[in-house]
Amino acid sequence: MLRVHFTTDDIARVRLAAGPDPLWEICNSFQVLAGQDAPLQFGDWRRTVRPRLLPAHGLLAALLPPRGYTPDFLTPDLGGSHDLERAVDTVLRTRRTALHRDLSTLAASPRRSRPLPSEARALADGEPPALRRLGAALHGYHQDALAPFWTRIRAQVDADRALRTRAVLRDGTDGLLASFRPVLRWRPPVLEADYPVDRELRLDGRGLLLQPSLFCLRRPVTLAAPDLPPVLVYPIQPALGWARPPGRSAPGEDVAALIGRTRAAILEDVVTGRTTGELAQRLGISGAAASQHTAVLRRAGLLLSVRRGRHVLHTVTPVGLALLEGTGSV
Repeated sequence: MLRVHFTTDDIARVRLAAGPDPLWEICNSFQVLAGQDAPLQFGDWRRTVRPRLLPAHGLLAALLPPRGYTPDFLTPDLGGSHDLERAVDTVLRTRRTALHRDLSTLAASPRRSRPLPSEARALADGEPPALRRLGAALHGYHQDALAPFWTRIRAQVDADRALRTRAVLRDGTDGLLASFRPVLRWRPPVLEADYPVDRELRLDGRGLLLQPSLFCLRRPVTLAAPDLPPVLVYPIQPALGWARPPGRSAPGEDVAALIGRTRAAILEDVVTGRTTGELAQRLGISGAAASQHTAVLRRAGLLLSVRRGRHVLHTVTPVGLALLEGTGSV
């Protein structure tokens, strides 16, 4: 069980990340890639990515076992930035004491079946060649496994962010923290979650960054060292088929269908996230008509629909947003 203890100051310092963190997605996705869990969510992605893997990713395999401890230095606080170059540079500037601490913890992990390879031991000593190889491995894996899907990963995270934003606008921070059920359970002043070990995280006025992750499976993740800036990485619920290319009934047919006032209005309205019922009410159309229009937009890859309880929340994808901006609709 994980218990995150809030003070009054911490409630005022809760932050929701603006987008996917490239390092958390690298770490979480590498572990997802090695397993077979959640085949409906990640089967398409695994089948696409596994043939691309190169031997250069062997260092990451040593640092990121499928389960258990993950070195904290691989996911540093980026100060709100989601730029890959800056993220990797921050990792490579990790102090030698932190490298040695984290890799010693990894080597002693009870789930580890074999010793760390010599390259990881060189990394623990902060040797420049080992750091350069780590940087190349992070960039290479991101290029092979995540970059081709990044706009879709971002769209899934944006959909979750729209949901959380609505909770904040309706009920403030208390509503935001309550919106994570059943993955997170808000019992003021403690946020609880299932966790592989018993852990008490006391924020002590430092606040908390809530970081959504497409590749975080089932339960949240946090850093092991208690002195690091507090972050809670939580799993989002991706739409099934998110890793498949958007389907099209015929070349250009769905895009041509968008040339209509109702669908253009829907695409513009879902920039901030709307349910089917809200779209029907705001546009003065029936729920069935709203569902039909959103289905066309979704097949064209311009809109993302995610079920949340009894409702389906629609948000615009990066491609849809580009279309809006290009046609002057917003």
